[in-house]
This record gives sequence, structure tokens and C-alpha cells, in this order.
Amino acid sequence: MLELTVQIFGFKDCQDTRKALRFFAERRIAVHFVDLRERPAARGELRRFAERLGAAAVIDRGGQRFRALGLHVAGDSPERLLERALVEPRLLRTPLVRAGSRVAVGPAPAEWQAWVDAAQRAGTP
Repeated sequence: MLELTVQIFGFKDCQDTRKALRFFAERRIAVHFVDLRERPAARGELRRFAERLGAAAVIDRGGQRFRALGLHVAGDSPERLLERALVEPRLLRTPLVRAGSRVAVGPAPAEWQAWVDAAQRAGTP
């Protein structure tokens, strides 16, 4: 097993989250999965994603929950939406994937593979 540990935030019923879990399982990468339905992401964790990718990248503006709450017409800033996502995790674009200081939002297999490749190079004598 590689010296790469990944944390995935998402929902068990989210197809993209399941793809992320499968991607890392197939490569025998240790994964810590956080089901946002059972335990919402911490403010600091969401801030980490927002700082690196921007708050707008973390919010799922095309999601059902976003529309159901009427946010598509509300015009809230991405930062305010991120605060709201603390209590409404379905507003987040999932999966949120973190490996050390590296983060990715949504399905990003090419980026995940780059992390795996970097970990393999680092582990090779």
C-alpha cells in the first residue's frame, strides 16, 4: 500500500462519490470516508477547500437542493453559500477529496492519479 491517505467527503447515494471511493480502492489507497449525511463537514475543512479552489468551486449550483432552497434566484455570495452548506451539506459539490495539502472537488480522476503517481515516485528508492 502506498503512503498516501485520502479523505473523501460525500454521500453514499452520490454516484461521483462512489466513483472516487472505487478509484482509490482499486489502487489500494487508504481512504477515510465521511458521509456528510451522518456528519457534516467542519467549518475548517470546508474553508481548506475554499481557500485552495475558491468558494464557488465547492458549491453545487446545479444541484437539486440548491434549486429547492431557491438559491438559484437569491444571488448569495459563494462565501455565504459555503456558510449555509455547514447545515445544508447537499449544497456541496461532491466528492470533496483531500490527500494531505492537495484537494479536489467533484470527479477528478486525472488529478487523483497524479497524486497516486507522485506518492509512488516518492516511495521509490
